[in-house]
Amino acid sequence: MRPPVDRLRIHYFLVKLGIEFRHPVRLYLVGGTTLVYEGLRHQSLDIDIHYEIADDHESAFAQMIRRLKDDLQINVEMASPGDFIPLPAGWKERAKFVGRFGQIEAFHFDLLSTSLSKIERGREGDYQDVLSLLNSGLINLTDLRTAYNDIMPRMERQSLKRDPERMKSHFAAFEQMAFKHQL
Repeated sequence: MRPPVDRLRIHYFLVKLGIEFRHPVRLYLVGGTTLVYEGLRHQSLDIDIHYEIADDHESAFAQMIRRLKDDLQINVEMASPGDFIPLPAGWKERAKFVGRFGQIEAFHFDLLSTSLSKIERGREGDYQDVLSLLNSGLINLTDLRTAYNDIMPRMERQSLKRDPERMKSHFAAFEQMAFKHQL
């Protein structure tokens, strides 16, 4: 079992990746990785990423990540809110720039998408993560509701994996929690 990652280990991973990989990549930090990097959580079990890269370099990039996982003794997983929910309009434009590491431009995946995917799972820890994002000012409830309203019609017609009624229930429960938390 590899040890959890903290902000320093995530940053070191990005630096090493930027030094060793010499082709353009748009890399997104996802989920708990963002929370740790932004100081809203102390650690995560792994570094969750999503990336965009030219087809010619994808295999070399995947090999580099596998090597760094072993060299740095960290878990790195491919993950995206889009694996769990339809992504709300404008998600790419809302990605928050983290930094440039060599040819790698690192961003936080759209925090509204991240929040909605956590709400969809409906776990207490996920709700707490979204509350942390709200309390930090990185997202607000009005924008979260707008993104929720954007994805729900597509969730109802496109998703066989996810139950739209469950998402409605989870979002209502989260809104109640957020309201109580603000009192």
